[in-house]
Amino acid sequence: MKKGRLEAFSNGVLAIIITIMVLEMKVPHGDHLSALAPLFPVVLSYILSFVYIGIYWNNHHHFMHAATHVNGKLLWANLHLLFWLSLIPLATAWMGENHFAAATMAMYGFVLLMCSVAWQPFQYALISANGGSQGELARMIIGSRDWKGLLALLLYLIAIPMAFVSSWISGLIYITVASMWLVPDRRIEGRNDTDS
Repeated sequence: MKKGRLEAFSNGVLAIIITIMVLEMKVPHGDHLSALAPLFPVVLSYILSFVYIGIYWNNHHHFMHAATHVNGKLLWANLHLLFWLSLIPLATAWMGENHFAAATMAMYGFVLLMCSVAWQPFQYALISANGGSQGELARMIIGSRDWKGLLALLLYLIAIPMAFVSSWISGLIYITVASMWLVPDRRIEGRNDTDS
């Protein structure tokens, strides 16, 4: 299989995930701006999740652009990542519909945590399929510390139980992690020609 098919499939799944999230937003009843007020939590949760999906799409694109080969192990690692990403619409809708209640914030954090955890086998399967420890991808990734990835995991682990203390603090942690990742992984981004 060529890497373009894997990337096209992943792009399609991510597009469907975003579509599902936007379809969860219901048209307000009434023609006054005040009719939008009940939608505020739903829209806010949608925006945060849209940013997260965009971050994963952006980094996935950069990593795949740096690759030349795919194999069966990479296909399964990619599916594992997409599985957890596909749960974001459910967690997003539950959180927005219930106005950021503690259990919904904790579940949202758990899904984000598992997406972050699933990124690791995807990343290493990609390295393995492209020259292993001696390949170009390994030189870009393994030689430098993934401080953002480690910090994100730690922050998710703090935010999940924190949701039961203060859902707003938990939400601020999720926003902080998203803000950290708005710039794609510099270990890859700075070394790739991103025109394709």
